[in-house]
Amino acid sequence: MLDRRRAPSARADRLVDPQSFEPIPAERAREIAERLDGEAFVRWLGLRFEEIRLGYARLRLAHRAELNQGGGVVHGGAIASAIDTAVIGAILSTLPERPRLLATIDLHVHFLDAVSDEDVVAEARVRRQGKAVVFVEIDARTAAGREVAHGEVACRISQ
Repeated sequence: MLDRRRAPSARADRLVDPQSFEPIPAERAREIAERLDGEAFVRWLGLRFEEIRLGYARLRLAHRAELNQGGGVVHGGAIASAIDTAVIGAILSTLPERPRLLATIDLHVHFLDAVSDEDVVAEARVRRQGKAVVFVEIDARTAAGREVAHGEVACRISQ
């Protein structure tokens, strides 16, 4: 008989090690973070980049009551927005300059657990990068490390 209790996450032992990604110049990382952190929607959500390395970005969605849906948990749209925004930091870290257009063309989010009264940390890593399309994988966890969502995103780049 199938045991229906929650099994340990197969991904939990595969935490991303930011040190496995090459550092980029501090000035470039700061430029990417400040530019994205300065966007109105990013500011309103309370997203802040914490680390950007080559092909990797980590950002934090600071919890606040306005992000909760009726059931008292963080709205999935806020988590999906954090996932989508983390992707941009990871992609920009691989490019010498900001492209003319960088747009999400496919976004899949698998919600794994609810979040109440906690920050969410999203870590994005570039999986494959072509000339025009980039594929990125993202894991979102609570600040305490509990896995809450997994995302896969494809973005179109136009120079």
